[in-house]
Amino acid sequence: MKKAFTTLEKTLLFQLVYPTTDTTMPALPKLKLKPRLHALDTGLINYSTNMVKDIITAEDIADVYRGRIAEHITGQELLAMSNSIMNKLQFWVREKKQSSAEVDYLYPYNGKLIPIEVKSGSIGKLRSLHQFMDEAPHTLAVRVWQGSYSVEKAKTIAGKEFTLLNLPFYLVHRIERELDKLENGNFSQRSLSYSQ
Repeated sequence: MKKAFTTLEKTLLFQLVYPTTDTTMPALPKLKLKPRLHALDTGLINYSTNMVKDIITAEDIADVYRGRIAEHITGQELLAMSNSIMNKLQFWVREKKQSSAEVDYLYPYNGKLIPIEVKSGSIGKLRSLHQFMDEAPHTLAVRVWQGSYSVEKAKTIAGKEFTLLNLPFYLVHRIERELDKLENGNFSQRSLSYSQ
């Protein structure tokens, strides 16, 4: 299987996205862990999942996707922003054996690994993001979602406070600019408890 997927990756139609267990730079990919297959064309995903007919006839496209494409689109935006072919998508998994914690993407920013959790709806407990933040040496995290833009103070189950940048899907391309605002203190914030 590995050889077949490596060959597919050479066609530039797919990218193997490997996990890391690191919360600091450099994030080394764990090549022995199972990668995710990231298609480099949204049309291919629509076709391979037989969604084309549903997309054409749907009144609201969000009803068709139901979150299936949200993570893909976010990955596409992150790839498009990259100015180096050396940059590859990565996601985070917890190192503990019984853990299923997984953060959708990691974004290298000013020497930090910023976790990005993608949520198709506006409700989500973000447990994996909280676990990442408990281990991370910084206090910045991003949620990409259908909701509105906001910056909130959040607290993990273990009690670590961090800043959560909530970006609508259409603003993913501005992630660096928005993180710069947070670093420089040019934002307003609300409070967010874990239960929300």
